[in-house]
This record gives sequence, C-alpha cells and structure tokens, in this order.
Amino acid sequence: MSKVEHDLYFESVEQRNVQYNARGSVSDFDACVREYAELSCAAKAACVGIYDLKYGLAAAERLDLFPVSTVNQPAPLFIFIHGGYWRSQTKEDAALMAKVFTDAGIAVATVEYTLLPHATLAEVVREIRSAVAWLYRNVVKFGVNPSQFYVGGSSAGGHLVGMLLASQWQEEFDVPPNLIKGAVALSGLFDIEPLCDIGPNEWLRLEPYQAKALSPIHLIPESAPPLILSVGGLETDGFKRQTQAYEAAWKDKGHAVLTVAAPERNHFNLLSELSRPEQPLTQAIIKLIQETSRD
Repeated sequence: MSKVEHDLYFESVEQRNVQYNARGSVSDFDACVREYAELSCAAKAACVGIYDLKYGLAAAERLDLFPVSTVNQPAPLFIFIHGGYWRSQTKEDAALMAKVFTDAGIAVATVEYTLLPHATLAEVVREIRSAVAWLYRNVVKFGVNPSQFYVGGSSAGGHLVGMLLASQWQEEFDVPPNLIKGAVALSGLFDIEPLCDIGPNEWLRLEPYQAKALSPIHLIPESAPPLILSVGGLETDGFKRQTQAYEAAWKDKGHAVLTVAAPERNHFNLLSELSRPEQPLTQAIIKLIQETSRD
C-alpha cells in the first residue's frame, strides 16, 4: 500500500472536511437512520431482550442484552457499539443483528455511552471499557460465557472497538488481558489526529497530542485476537484510507485480519448487512465467533 493510500490528511483542510463528512457522503441521511430503527425494532420484536441494564452511574451507562435459548448456553457474546461520530445515535437502534446472531447461538449486547460534547472522548472510552468489565462480571446469570467475548462497532463504534483492543486498560479494570477473543470494526476512525482542525473537532475538542493518545492506530497490542474490517465501496476516501491504514498496522504486528469487501454499501447501510444472514460480512463474523469459541 502506498503512502498516498495511507495519507489521512489529504491535500488541504477543505478536502479533509469533505473526506470525513459521513453525513455528506449519502443523499438521504434521515432514511439511513430510519432503516437502523426499523431493522432494530423488527429484530427486537423477534428476540428475548433484557433492557437498560446499568453498568455505571451515569444516565447513559446502560446496555441491552439478547440471550440465546437455554440449549445453547453458555453462549459467546457479541458486544456491539453504535456509531454516530460519538455525538448521536443510541443503542436502541443498534440491535439489528440480534435475531440473526441469537439464531446462530451468539448472545448480543448493545452498549450506550454518554455522547459528546457532554462527555469527553476519553470519558467515553472509559465508559465502554467499564461496560465490558461489567459484562464480564455479570453475564453468567444470563447464560453467557464470560471467556468468549467478541466486540464490534461501526464508525465511531469502530474507533471504540480499537480502544478495547489496546492493551493495559485490562489490568486497571481487573479483567483478563485476553478477554476479547475477536473483533469487528466497520468504517472505523482509527487515527483521529486528522480531525483536530476540521468540523468534528467542534464536539471532539481535542488537541493533537490528546487525539494521538486516543487513536487505536498508535495502540496496536503485541498480542491480539483476529480482526474483521470492512468499509463501504461508496464511502469517501477518508474512511477507506482509515481502514486501509489500520489493516496495514495490524498486519505489521503479524496479527490476523480479514477485510470483507462491500462494494455497493455506503457509510451507513454497511451496518444493515448484519441483519441479513446470507450476507458475506454477517457470515464472516458468525464463522469467526463459532470457530474460535470452540477452541
């Protein structure tokens, strides 16, 4: 991969604003958000759900859990973190994979977090790590195997997945260093330094040195679980290059990574793939979880 393909700054601030404007990359953003809500509503109607479990004291520190049938317990758990550029969307519209995954014997948790700018990005990272630690200590009673955790996220959620894959936080939260057995990041933002002088910094409010400390591309662990990446073929070069750069950094460490092509998908409807069991991305994730959870 050439340096040009890894250039996350582009030729000007104006270009960068365009390249990292997710909403501007689709013709009808509201329709995309409605699709999330409709697909999630349908999935939840077809599943058993345990809602608004509190993993912390803040109002937003809550999660929904979708267990599997008794015969499939204890089950692996797929923990999903919604996107929205850290400032919008909710867990309520992020459960669109719940029916497909629970049918495959995989429990699902969707996690909420305090949105920016009410919280700082560092606080959001702490909340997500706290949610995973809470699940580790509490999921046995819901028929979940705490030694079989998988994490996934889209866009800003992809960034937060990267922050869960980073090392050292596990000791602080008293969880095993190898707690996460696999990960999925869709259209993620893995180096957020290029955002420090463009539109998103209105809510990120980060200096470059802070952004670097919160960028997963600089925090690739020495030991890591398998990773699945995907970015829509209709997305901007900004989001494509972010995924390419993270993939390259992951491979440089010798870690296993699979990139699933999605040539006809944009930044938003890529996630909708997970509501359909026949889609290659869905099949790749389920295969990863089923194969590694047997080990």
